[in-house]
Amino acid sequence: MSGLRIDRVITSGKFTLDGGTWDVDNNIWLVGDDHEVVIVDAAHDAAPILAAVGDRTVRAIVVTHGHNDHIGVAPELSAATGAQVLLHPGDDMLWQQTHPDVPHGDLADEQEIPIAGTALRVHHTPGHSPGSSVLYAPEAGVLFSGDTLFLGGPGATGRSYSSYPVIVASIRRSIFTLDPAVQVCTGHGDATTVGAEADTSRDWPEP
Repeated sequence: MSGLRIDRVITSGKFTLDGGTWDVDNNIWLVGDDHEVVIVDAAHDAAPILAAVGDRTVRAIVVTHGHNDHIGVAPELSAATGAQVLLHPGDDMLWQQTHPDVPHGDLADEQEIPIAGTALRVHHTPGHSPGSSVLYAPEAGVLFSGDTLFLGGPGATGRSYSSYPVIVASIRRSIFTLDPAVQVCTGHGDATTVGAEADTSRDWPEP
């Protein structure tokens, strides 16, 4: 569906894990049309996200994984919009670190989230975290990769609950099998394509 509307909001804040804190800029993606939208990730500051949503109906708030810089304002967005927060249950322990005793809905592999006459397809891609997931919009030729795949390679795996062999397997299974022309909209930084990252993956260290 070439008419799918995709908006990017960038927010800045802190990522905290394993006793460390880093300054980060996050991409939040709004996927839909002029009437309804799915919010992908919920980073740092709800106000600019809600401003970009405008008067559209929010159908879901999908967080690609449970690190605090991707879920920080998820409950606030949910309260403001009435939409459910969806997270893969593999990251429940990370969610609880940031939002103890706050419920969320669950994402599942191959789940489809309807929006604007099409659907976002969930692919569970563990490695950066156990519950990391990506969202694929086949008709638009766009993948929202969270922190699983970036311009230049896989997401970080040097922290708790992460695994380099697992993330490489996830990328090869769920992302590199897509059309090389698919655009990859990442959780941080610039976009890339499936084909570009598949080409450079020859230089990745072996798992």
